Amino acid sequence: MKTLFNLVLSTVAVLAAAYIIQGVHVDGFLTALVVAIVLGLINTFVKPIVQVLTLPINFLTLGLFSLVITALMIMLADALIPGFTVTGFIPALLFGILLSLVSTILFSLSKDKKGN
Repeated sequence: MKTLFNLVLSTVAVLAAAYIIQGVHVDGFLTALVVAIVLGLINTFVKPIVQVLTLPINFLTLGLFSLVITALMIMLADALIPGFTVTGFIPALLFGILLSLVSTILFSLSKDKKGN
């Protein structure tokens, strides 16, 4: 049940970030749900491999290259999902940053006082 709730929160975060960032378009709730699932899978399986391969440049940029990797993962999701459109690198970068912020806020608001 908790996983389903987290998925719905991620979907709402995708919708909110797409609404705010010009250059990112999501067709509807179902597409946002698919985006949340695919981004979760990409971040679980693909992103760690890319981060290991780009470790030297990430070290040299003091971790800022991680933002580039995140934007590239969002552009990969754009290529895989019909109905999800990102018009370029800058909108993908801004979408990644805003998605992270909105997700953090939503997940922190959803926790109860006991920390569950």
